[in-house]
Amino acid sequence: MSPMQLRIVHTSEYAYDGRAVASYNQARMTPVTTPDQIVVHHRLDVSPKPWTSTYTDYFGSVVTAFEVVDPHDAMTVTATSTVQVDRSPFPSPTSKWEAYGEREVADRWTEYLVLGDLVLPPVDFATHVGRLREETALPGEAAIEICRLVAAEIEFLPGATHVESPAADAWTQRAGVAQDLVHLTIGGLRSLGIPARYVSGYVHPVADPVIGETVAGDSRAWLEWWDDGWVGFDPCTGAAPDNRYVAIGHGRDYRDVPPLRGIYSGAATADLDVRVEVTRIS
Repeated sequence: MSPMQLRIVHTSEYAYDGRAVASYNQARMTPVTTPDQIVVHHRLDVSPKPWTSTYTDYFGSVVTAFEVVDPHDAMTVTATSTVQVDRSPFPSPTSKWEAYGEREVADRWTEYLVLGDLVLPPVDFATHVGRLREETALPGEAAIEICRLVAAEIEFLPGATHVESPAADAWTQRAGVAQDLVHLTIGGLRSLGIPARYVSGYVHPVADPVIGETVAGDSRAWLEWWDDGWVGFDPCTGAAPDNRYVAIGHGRDYRDVPPLRGIYSGAATADLDVRVEVTRIS
């Protein structure tokens, strides 16, 4: 697939049931520049006008912290980004199983080996994954098979789970959202000692996007595992990310890279409306 330049407009609108006295937030909505993508332009707009501070977190994501201290009954956060994407071809597996027991891998990427509650694999899934370990010559081959297993067994079903649902729930009911498929796959990989990390971003939903046409895009999660370098894969599609994918950041699981997180005081509840629009520019 040829390189693409994509413009992404991600809008989150909060409508409170009363007056919010103060709102304190963190936005992870800025794409990262990597060997696969270059951020040409980015802007984050918040209304009402806030106080802001920007920093890079432990995992390398750009975070904009902002607070609105004036009373308000609505808040809008809009991130506008232009990104040039040119992903490398999917690599062939190279690392051998014994490499993952060495300090260079096990210590260096220890955080991506932890089986936290969101990614902890259920027993029967872990047993199946363990058999794949015995049936594959290289870890990269096992990783691909785990991704394909999850894609085949779990139906992508919006609304089947919520953001705090563990991967085990999706496996039990055989249905979940992208986040669940990624968490489950990560848990399988880590159970074999393969470092794996959660990637948050966007994807253009059209296989061959038309230049200049704006469409409703998707927030998307996928994963990367370590094979003498980070290798990306989307278990929702059973394929590697192509040039339609734009990464925001990565972490151990979803909790490390939510697009927007915050607290407010005053109003009792808030309704949230989220829109993502994607345009291929070139």
